[in-house]
Amino acid sequence: MKRRPRLARVVGLTAGLAIATGSLTVVPASGAADQALAGYYNQKVEWAACVAGTAPPGIPQDEWEKEFAGLDCATIVVPLNYQKPADGNLSIAISRRKAADPAKRQGVLLLNPGGPGGPGLTMPNWMQEQKIAGPFDLIGFDPRGTGRSTALECEVPPILPIFETRPTDAQIAQIAADAEAMEKGCEAAGGGIRKYISTANTARDMDVIRGVLGEKKINFLGYSYGTYLGAVYGSLFPSKLNRSVLDSSMHPDWLYYEQAKQVSVAAKENYEALATWLAERDSRYHFGKTLAEVTATLNLVRARLAVRPVPWPIPGAGTPVDGVFFDIILGGSGYRPMWDLAAELIGLIRDAANAPEGKRKLSEDAGKALKIVYGEIKETYNGVFPAVSCEAVWSKDPKGYAEQMRIFRERYPYGPGAMQAGPTNCTYAKWTPQEKLVDLKRKGYPVGLVIGAEYDPATQYDGSPAMASALNNQLISVKDEGTHGQYGGNACATQKIDDYLINGILSGSRTTCDGAPRPDVPADGTSAAAKRSPGSLADRAAEAVAQGKSAWQH
Repeated sequence: MKRRPRLARVVGLTAGLAIATGSLTVVPASGAADQALAGYYNQKVEWAACVAGTAPPGIPQDEWEKEFAGLDCATIVVPLNYQKPADGNLSIAISRRKAADPAKRQGVLLLNPGGPGGPGLTMPNWMQEQKIAGPFDLIGFDPRGTGRSTALECEVPPILPIFETRPTDAQIAQIAADAEAMEKGCEAAGGGIRKYISTANTARDMDVIRGVLGEKKINFLGYSYGTYLGAVYGSLFPSKLNRSVLDSSMHPDWLYYEQAKQVSVAAKENYEALATWLAERDSRYHFGKTLAEVTATLNLVRARLAVRPVPWPIPGAGTPVDGVFFDIILGGSGYRPMWDLAAELIGLIRDAANAPEGKRKLSEDAGKALKIVYGEIKETYNGVFPAVSCEAVWSKDPKGYAEQMRIFRERYPYGPGAMQAGPTNCTYAKWTPQEKLVDLKRKGYPVGLVIGAEYDPATQYDGSPAMASALNNQLISVKDEGTHGQYGGNACATQKIDDYLINGILSGSRTTCDGAPRPDVPADGTSAAAKRSPGSLADRAAEAVAQGKSAWQH
């Protein structure tokens, strides 16, 4: 794909629920006298303090309870099928954090974290320190199929799917077989709900939320896939949307296979930026003096790790550092202020990989830092992502996917690498979506904001100017930034978003903010002396991760 110059280019049916009828009278957003849907809009919402319940595995109970502290929760009812409401109902869990400054209240601000499939019930608490918490009731919700709403699940396949950033041809065939097995598991567990889990229906649920809250209009802040959801809502219900912020936008024309592939394209861009920075500091890090030399050095390390992984320092506390983990590290170092720490960790992995048998090890401190910064590959299996991503057309030709994976294992092996170019369950899906994708347009609601980071590792930057152009919205670009989600993290973007949401002040049609600064490590040939960062690797990792989080990455 031809690339344009960067920054110039200005993702159980609950039966028997009764619909309560309150005093609120709201006409469905279409304005039509649709009596079949009126009851959903007119239902009475009953708020109560949120109950945290038992914390999920790995999360301390006290931290989990803090996620819900101060929030009100409620459950509303929506139709499974908006075209035939009599087919049954779903439950949608919603939450609210009331405006901290009631005298200046400006209505509600609906929040969505992305996914598709990301639950958002606790999002209002993520935003409680932001200025938007003053004038807005912050509204979170678990979209249909997720969290405490009616759940959609997939059966776990009998054999754990392989994850390989640079797969062999035999592994490419196995990845295809894994995808087919995943689809069979989703088909088996999806029941009658699956084909109604879609972006358009989630947008319709949002409008029911608006109705039961008694609001004529909503404001919206969505991240990642939530940007597409917000654009769909505005296209379906333009008279019901006020201000909208689409942070780290999906590309309106990349649904969903191309969007997936671009994750690995962005990972390579981040890798090359880091590797170039390393090459300029060879006297300190010793990887090579050019991008090509650094890449050759790291490819050799990767090859050795693929044959002989470096054991995790603490048995049972993490997975060995193999070639796949190394690719994830190399493609996942987008946060610029952490490059010096990343360089040290990569160097320690290199030294361990090159060491003779018996001495191939990492320190416990390095292991803790790696886990804080890069985590581990986690298996989750809610069925919403495999359902929503199938709302677009996927090729059924396995040869095309195999060809793309061969290309990606050579050109874009970093981060998730060739996995992003492989087939998914959607390749083998036999069911058809309920409806066509919504034609995105902004006609009838105010100009909004779209925000994109130049090296966004999850929704590649090109998506943001494309979405801004499709909707005739204002674009805020964050240059030399490799994180995903800017509101609450990047001070410049946050200030412009606050001005817009709170005061209605638009930024320029094309505005640029600086990303987080690169480490203060002098390049070779400069007079400045190199300084060693104080503190353990783990402490530095924890501090860097905390500083790099946006409100969305709570």
